[in-house]
Amino acid sequence: MSAQPGTAPVQPVPTSRPPAAHARHAASDPRDVLARPLAATSLLDAVRDLHRDVERTGFPLEIEGIASARASRARLVDQLGEHLVPRLTELSAPAVVVISGSTGAGKSTLVNSLVGSEVSTAGVLRPTTRRPVLVHNPLDEELLSHHPVLESVSVVADEQVPRGIALLDAPDLDSVLESNRESAHRLLEAADLWLFVTTAARYGDALPWRVLQGAVERGASIAMVLNRVPPASLPTVRGDLLDRLRGHGLQGSPLFVVPDLGPHEGLLPAAVVAPIRRWLAMLAGPDRARTVIGRTLRGSLAALRPWVDELAEAVQAQADAAGAIAAVLDEAIEAPTAQAAASIRGGAVADGAVRARWSELAADSGPLGRVVRPSGRVRGSSREGRARVAAIQPLLEDLTRSAAATLTAAGAHTEGVLRAALTGPDAPAGGASVDAAWESSTLRTGRRSAAEQAARAWTAQGPRVVRAALTVGPAETTPDGIARPRRDVAREVRRRGKAASALGDEGLAVVALAAASGVREARDLLVDLIDSAGERAADELRDDLVARVAGQVAVERAAVGEVLSDPDLAEDASSRLRLRLAVLKGLT
Repeated sequence: MSAQPGTAPVQPVPTSRPPAAHARHAASDPRDVLARPLAATSLLDAVRDLHRDVERTGFPLEIEGIASARASRARLVDQLGEHLVPRLTELSAPAVVVISGSTGAGKSTLVNSLVGSEVSTAGVLRPTTRRPVLVHNPLDEELLSHHPVLESVSVVADEQVPRGIALLDAPDLDSVLESNRESAHRLLEAADLWLFVTTAARYGDALPWRVLQGAVERGASIAMVLNRVPPASLPTVRGDLLDRLRGHGLQGSPLFVVPDLGPHEGLLPAAVVAPIRRWLAMLAGPDRARTVIGRTLRGSLAALRPWVDELAEAVQAQADAAGAIAAVLDEAIEAPTAQAAASIRGGAVADGAVRARWSELAADSGPLGRVVRPSGRVRGSSREGRARVAAIQPLLEDLTRSAAATLTAAGAHTEGVLRAALTGPDAPAGGASVDAAWESSTLRTGRRSAAEQAARAWTAQGPRVVRAALTVGPAETTPDGIARPRRDVAREVRRRGKAASALGDEGLAVVALAAASGVREARDLLVDLIDSAGERAADELRDDLVARVAGQVAVERAAVGEVLSDPDLAEDASSRLRLRLAVLKGLT
């Protein structure tokens, strides 16, 4: 292999320090970073913080552009974790030269030929399922020992590799195995320099050029090997390839040409790979290696700015979508809340078992039958009152069960309304993701439990409300604003006392709860027993139940709200990335 006349030469990058007037920050130039450990430490901390926060960033909502955002995040994680963090951690580590390319380009044969022995298995069967191979000089082992790329490659130490560089034979970019493709792209992120291998037959493939363009955008240092070139087509192929390189901003990249040697096995002749060997030896020199590392590092750091900014915009789009979803859900529960309140006021709790039980208890032979004499006086003694309380306890259980069922039904209806809002024709962007993450089984278990607790809490309010109603002050004001005479007040006290004796506070509470549930006869009886105080007690208990059913609707809204409480959907979720970016800008 030889470098051909007219190919782009290896362009050295000046290693002199910039004038102090232009060095605004200690780490404004990676060459400064290489020379000044304190600046490198500050920059390393910033990059580590950014890496951690990017790793933690998620995209819970399936909205427009989400696939691109996730792919960008994955590539950014790899770039930070595989290249920038390890490079800044050990600035003196060898430059990692990743040999990459398409299937059958001859990457492994080239690596073996450069080293002079078979360190990487080359074969004709595709896909090759072997692990990637990293080859380095034995004296560089300690400097590479903590590099994260070692976790996914086979490591070979060979004295033929110049100190200061490490050759990494990556899988095929276009492998039919997805795992190979993912590994190839991830390993490329670890590179200080890409040695891209293609052939005369495949140099025009679209995929490699897309990958190369991404490398250019990230400021990576790139060289190219054009393999298996028939002598007759060399001028045409080389000229076309040089045009393509210029079109992608790679006009300064080294280009090596390997002639087509026909069918052969084993290593390429030493003379063929001699130009690349000399170039690698030159590259491994302290000044040259530092230059290549610095150039790639500078390009990678510069590329982070728009990359992180784009990622922050994607995170903000998630937060905006979550806000829009929350607004839709808040609007959606207005109708179920109103409907549930109307159902309570319309007597839904009284329907079924409660009315049947009341009819049984209020029959002439029942415990509540003829509690009030035709004359209007209350019948019964304290002993009879206690017996009645025991007899009407089943009504209290019926009221509790019916109230719980009504609350549960309101919750189930609300769930249906909310799910329709999330997945219907007018659903907001990302609504389906929230619906999918909303656990139905957990929701239903929680709904029943919350409804039962609310129902029991409601019935427990009965005695308190009745006791308050039975309390009569020295004078009362009628609904029309007229004060009642003291004599009437005294009579009312006696009447309420009789009612308490006939049914007790607990008995009156059950009657009041039945009245609040919608049993009209219970309300009439309560008024007969304690006059207008009965109306007030029934209304207060009904309003309390209305509030509880509104609370049940709110439980449903809170359940779906748990999905939207994801930190990645918070209004300020993108601010963390923007803060990291601002720190990075200040250091670079």
